[in-house]
Amino acid sequence: MGQSQHIFIVDDEPPAREMVGDYLKMHGFAVTLCDGGKSLRAAIETDVPDLVVLDLNMPEEDGLSIIRDLKSRANIPIIMLTATASPIDRVVGLELGADDYIAKPCELRELMARIRSVLRRSAPVRTVAGTEAAGAKASKNQLVRFGTKWLDLEAQALRDDEGNEHPLTASEFGLLKVFAANPKRVLSRERLLELANARDSEAFDRAVDLRIMRIRRKIEPDPAKPAVIRTIRGGGYLFSPAGDKA
Repeated sequence: MGQSQHIFIVDDEPPAREMVGDYLKMHGFAVTLCDGGKSLRAAIETDVPDLVVLDLNMPEEDGLSIIRDLKSRANIPIIMLTATASPIDRVVGLELGADDYIAKPCELRELMARIRSVLRRSAPVRTVAGTEAAGAKASKNQLVRFGTKWLDLEAQALRDDEGNEHPLTASEFGLLKVFAANPKRVLSRERLLELANARDSEAFDRAVDLRIMRIRRKIEPDPAKPAVIRTIRGGGYLFSPAGDKA
């Protein structure tokens, strides 16, 4: 258990890359520095990181396409660094599955707080391997039906009836867990953020809608007419376990 968590820092500017790297090493993390998408992919061949800190504005390959590629391979938590990136880039990055963002030049203590927060939210995904048999009985109560899928709270996984896993970001799992604990209750965006432990509501308000749209694509029988996670005008969102009109 005592092993350091491994963070990849992807930035084409050596001083920025090294400054963040040195700060994280000082705080006990293992660090790999990458100057772009190519070196990131090479590094992932030898070791899968616990989290990636990714600059969005790089000449060789833009950060958004790296996020898309990374999330299609594995559910590695990603924090975006955005300098000149417009709000649109941040929103697209979040929709592609990034877990958080921070503006450059970043306050290193804030970056550290966000890294710890994202790692906390995604940690159980890594500790569940090998415990399935032992926890099979317990996990029966840990399964929640969401439309066409089952949410396994213990493994933090979304599965279909055949047992195939469908990737979830840490923040999507956070929202589904809140809905699972509050069935048939209208939850405002603010309450959802509070219960999911997402800070920075100004940044995440729009992201809640995007994440719910993304979740609906995975769980709703008809995402265009959501019946499982419904929008309540002026109120927020409501989880109907049976997809009924309750």
